Amino acid sequence: MENSKNKIRPIRSYILRQGRLTKHQSEAIQNFGDELIIPLTDELISWTSMFPLKNNEAILEIGFGMGDSTADIALNTPEKNFIGIEVHSPGVGNLINKIKKYNIFNLKIIQHDAVDVVDNMIANNSLDGIHIFFPDPWHKKRHNKRRLIKASFLNKLALKLKAGAYLHIATDWEDYASWILDESFKCDILNLKGEDFHRKPDYRPCTKYEKRGINLGHKVWDIIFLRA
Repeated sequence: MENSKNKIRPIRSYILRQGRLTKHQSEAIQNFGDELIIPLTDELISWTSMFPLKNNEAILEIGFGMGDSTADIALNTPEKNFIGIEVHSPGVGNLINKIKKYNIFNLKIIQHDAVDVVDNMIANNSLDGIHIFFPDPWHKKRHNKRRLIKASFLNKLALKLKAGAYLHIATDWEDYASWILDESFKCDILNLKGEDFHRKPDYRPCTKYEKRGINLGHKVWDIIFLRA
């Protein structure tokens, strides 16, 4: 029998707290999951076979939460195809309902850990953009090891981008913004786009949570990198 003490458990950047899955969200997953949720496999995603419009730009979003911003961006940029990754079922169900309500044809979902998806399903040099909006800051120092944005993960993401493609990270924690910049310096093929990195691009919607924070005087840092 394999000694369980020798097993190395990966440090996850999330804790799977499902929260309350409403009947509407549960029915969305049950009724439309086969259509809109891409199962985890060890095969690379073929974007051209996944979406009706074949030549669209390919954008990956990691950790879309409840999916409100994801749906808005996809709806407003039909010339791009999107795949959103999220582990929590309430967010997945909520986004499916929005996709069906607004007839969003350029957006699909993967419900799994993003690190596994990037490792196994995303081809190198295949993405035009990656969005990571408000990842868990794990603000207590003893929890910093759980942060998703580390040099090792940035290097993986950079390889998935086409030359000149972008990685857009937004956070409302100044310490995490500084952490992200420090970690990015360890990645040779990502370059910070400009020096003023805390202005929100027009394509990213401002969430209710974000607006509330701004009204209280909080800042949001939008950090955009380009692959060399």
